[in-house]
Parts: sequence; structure tokens; C-alpha cells
Amino acid sequence: MTQAPAGATVRHPLAPLTEEEAAAACRAALASGAVDPGARIAYCALAEPPKEAVLGWDGTPLPREVTVVTYEKVLGRTGMVTVSVPGGSLVSCVYAPAAQPPIMLEEWLADVEAVRKDPGFQAACARRGVTDMAMVQVDPWPASNFGLPVDGEGRRLARCVAYVLDGPGDNGYAHPIENLVVLLDRDTGEVVELQDGEVVPVPRASGRYDGGARELAPLQIVQPDGPGFTVDDGALSWGPWRLRVSMHPIEGLVLHEICYVEGGRVRPVVYRASLSEMVVPYGSTSMNHWWKNAFDAGDVGLGKMANALELGCDCLGEIVYLDAVMVNEDGVPETLRNAICVHEEDHGILWKHFDLMAGSSEVRRSRRLVVSFVATVGNYEYGFYWYLYLDGTIQAEVKLTGIIQTQAVVPGAAAPYANLVTPELAGPHHQHLFNFRLDMCVDGPLNSVYEVDAVPVPPGPDNPYGNAFTSAATLLKTETEAQRTAAPEKGRHWKVVNHASLNAVGEPVAYRLVPTHVGPVLLADESAAISGRAAFATRHLWVTPFGADERRAAGDFPNQHPGGAGLPEWTAAGRPVVDTDIVLWYTVGATHFCRPEDFPVMPVEHIGFMLKPAGFFDRNPAIDLAPPAGGGHCHRP
Repeated sequence: MTQAPAGATVRHPLAPLTEEEAAAACRAALASGAVDPGARIAYCALAEPPKEAVLGWDGTPLPREVTVVTYEKVLGRTGMVTVSVPGGSLVSCVYAPAAQPPIMLEEWLADVEAVRKDPGFQAACARRGVTDMAMVQVDPWPASNFGLPVDGEGRRLARCVAYVLDGPGDNGYAHPIENLVVLLDRDTGEVVELQDGEVVPVPRASGRYDGGARELAPLQIVQPDGPGFTVDDGALSWGPWRLRVSMHPIEGLVLHEICYVEGGRVRPVVYRASLSEMVVPYGSTSMNHWWKNAFDAGDVGLGKMANALELGCDCLGEIVYLDAVMVNEDGVPETLRNAICVHEEDHGILWKHFDLMAGSSEVRRSRRLVVSFVATVGNYEYGFYWYLYLDGTIQAEVKLTGIIQTQAVVPGAAAPYANLVTPELAGPHHQHLFNFRLDMCVDGPLNSVYEVDAVPVPPGPDNPYGNAFTSAATLLKTETEAQRTAAPEKGRHWKVVNHASLNAVGEPVAYRLVPTHVGPVLLADESAAISGRAAFATRHLWVTPFGADERRAAGDFPNQHPGGAGLPEWTAAGRPVVDTDIVLWYTVGATHFCRPEDFPVMPVEHIGFMLKPAGFFDRNPAIDLAPPAGGGHCHRP
């Protein structure tokens, strides 16, 4: 991990943006002449220096640059304006006139009011007995892109659905207005199309989830000596681990320069790890749901939707919180308090052995470092957790909760492609597919990937008893070959090796990418619009050579994009991926067939994967841990 010399006051090139830097960057972008001074700010983010400059950093200040993403409503033009800070000089400006930037908060609010005021919408609500517009909850969604004539008109669109509130604090998703969809022009507030279908009675049963009286005995997690880690300006140090932490407005939590320190030697494992993109495709054909295909990162921004976390609620224990700096549409910085939670957790037994002959016992307890944040996007909450373990394992986990999308049904009637959760409500079938970008650096930047399967050996001279099995490793030579799906029946995993770094048994050091939750890839037909727009989700694994501009699996601006951007575009070249600087793109997902237990709020669902050392160390790296302090019973000679 690169760091400034002792005593230096220079900030690291990857240090998080400050409020002052964000404000200066937005002011400079709007004053640069590259965009209209009245342009709106979708977001701004640190323009990370070139990887080689960071890896070779010696403490000499590197240029500090910020990219500001702007939207000029009159021109319908998206700009990426990069400026230096604190000076504010223009570095570059790239226009994407056909691209739609992420949806901005001011647009969400304006969309709601525009729909509520529309006479056609009011009349459609009245047909269903709903006349008080103040009690109508309007949810504007990304419009997606289906190749329809309206999709080619260059409009900035929203598709909106609505719910009825019984009163303050009510759960509107218990009362959907079915078969009513508004297609809205976000720029003009014009209702482009009103779809008003068959009237289904608005469900009346309550879906409130506040309150509750069942109590549990208090659970306390204490560390009298304080946390066992330190964090300073994004640099995090815990036990053998060194890394950097930041919050990106689109990707959310980003881990940089993840290294393991062994005997004074700093060994890199991953240069950069983050969520690249996610998509939530719905499998219903009903009017209110068939078009729902939200790219919650690229369409909205997971970092922009991050929660301010609360001790004892979102995090429990000896917590250190990190704030995050975002900007509003005017470019004014806003600090989100407690955006990132860092803490340690006990994780059961790390290793143990009882020697029956000697009557001796040795056991060590496992603990893990947790770095996490939670984003709320509409009705759903997503918790993103990274775990670092003392044995060298890195784990990524997504915790899904929140409120399911709901469909009103006539009691006793069936709901195609949806499951009943109450007699009046169904939850449409859908998927949550998350693509993680892992810029690998296993003992250095030149790596290769093998696909490893467990293979039974046919009975014969080499297997006289029929019990033998082995592993078969296949080198993935090009990015075309390296588009793979998981195979749990084969115990399939992928091994990232450094052929130039050998371990004690003479084999290349390696880390395994191990699926811990294997669900189906995108289930939509290949002819469906979403299959082109979210092509990343049609495979579990992609491998590409590193490209500084290849950051998001569905491209930089998936909002209303017709498809083909990102991974399918980059991998069309079939570039080699052997003994080079590589990036893994791993998709993990949950396929959701809703249950009554998922309403009114869904219990957390866990999905994820692990990176596990596989010959990276010469022995168990946690074998040298001392017995727990005060736990003499854990060490019995």
C-alpha cells in the first residue's frame, strides 16, 4: 500500500474529497465555459490518478482532479468536466449528447408534483375512488429503453406508478393503484402518455410496519480498550491488513489497495474493489411492472442514496464512522454523517485442535473487520458489506431488505408471474443482480485466471476403486473465453495466479474467487430489451485487461441507454488476459419469488462471494495468533 513518508503532510492521491474540494470543483466546472453556467450537477467524484502513478507514489504531490457530471436541460446534453483542485483550471470536457445522466433529487420531487397535477391522472384516480391527491404517493422510475418510438426522441423520461396513503407514516406499498402508469418528460413536466387500464380495487388492509411491542434482552458488544484498527483520511489498518476506503456517488463504497502484511512485507491482493453496476429486472407482464428494470447504481447512484447510519440500529459494537461528501444539483457540498461503518466482529472459531493422545487443546477465535454502508433506492434497502479475515480471506456480501414492489389483485384471483403475499396483494417475480469489479493485483499487477472444476475420474487402471476425483484447471486466455457461468455441481471456482511469484512448494501464488451464493443469471429471454441493456448479468464472470476508462459493467450512463455498452462492447475485441493487468467482473444475484413473510418489510436476504488465498501463503497465516487474553482455557497443555 502506497503512503507518504513519515511526517509528510501531503494527502494520499486517493484520499476522499473534502467539502472544499467538491465545492471548488463544481464552481470551476460551471465557470469553465465548457458548459452552460446554469447546468445542473448530477454528481462529482475524484478523478483517480493513473494506477501506475499511485502504485509508484513516493509522497510527491500528484495533480488533484475532480470530474463533475453536468446536465444541460435545454441542449439535452450530458458533460463530464474534469478540473483541477484547488486551482480550478479546466483539464478536459467530454460531452455525451445522447446519454442521460443519473436521476437527480430535484427531478424526483418535480416528477411527483407534475403527475399529481395532471388532469388525466386525477381523473384516472377518481375512477378508483381516490380524489385526495395529497394522499397519493407517486413513485417515478427510470423509463428504461425498449426501442419504442418515444425512446428515440431524445426525451428525458420517467415512468410513474402510484399508491394511496391512509395517513401519515402509512406504507403506501400496501395500497397500489393498479393498471395506471404515467410516462413523463422530466425536462418539461409534460405527460407524454397515460396508460389507464382495467380498474382493480385499491387494497385496503394495513401494511404498517412501525411500532411493535416484542422486546428482547439487551445485547452489548464492548471493547474496553477501543477498536483494534485505525483509520486516517481514508487509510485503514487492522491486524495484517492495509487498505484505503472511500465513497463514490455512483458505486458507493470503494476499497483501494487492499494489502496483507506478512513478516514486514506488504503484499498486494486487490488494487480496487467496488460494485460496478446492478439491475433489478421484473418478470411480470402486467401494465405496472413489465417495464421495471432499474439500474440502481447508474440510474440513480448508490453513494448518493447512502443512509446516515445509527449506532445500535444499523451497526452494533465499537464503531468508527466515516462521513461522505456529496453535492446537490447546484454544486453545493453536503456531508453525509456516518455514511460508512467500520467495526470488528467475533466470527466463531478460527482454528482448533484437541490432541487426544496428549490431552492438549489449542483454539483461536476468529474475528473480522467489517466495512459497510446501506443505500435506500425507492422501496428497497441494500447493505453492502466487505469483510477482512485474519486468514487472508476477503468476503463481499449484499444484504437485501426493504419493501417489495406490490401488485393489487382481486381477492381469489390469480396473478400471473407474481405470488400472493396477502389476499389483496401480490409480489411480482424479479431478480437483483449485482456486478462487482475487482481490479486484481495478486503479489503484483501481472495476473492470469484459471477456471477450476472438481472432476470425477472414470474407473480404470488409474482409479481401480472408483473413488478418485481430481481438479481440472483451464487457463482463460482471452476475454472471449473468460465469459463464464458458475457450476456448483462441479465446485467451480476461479483462481487468480501470479506466475512470476512462487510459494514454498514451487507453485504460483494465487487467490480463489469462490461463489458462496450461486443463483441464476439474467432470466429474461435474449431477445428482451433488458438482455442487451444488462448484458453483464448474462454471465457470472467476465475477465478483461485493465482499462482506466472501463469502470462500469453497463457503461457510464445506463439511464435510457438502448444497450450494448460496457462489457459487451469492450470484450468484442477478444483481448488477451494472460500474465497481464486484469480485472474480474463478478455477478451475484437473488431471484425473488415473493413470500407472505416478505411483507410488509422483507427480512434480510444474504448473497455474496469470497476471495480466498490458495497458495498465497506458505502455511496458515493465522497460526501465530496468541491465545485470547484471559482465556487460559483456550490453551491447555
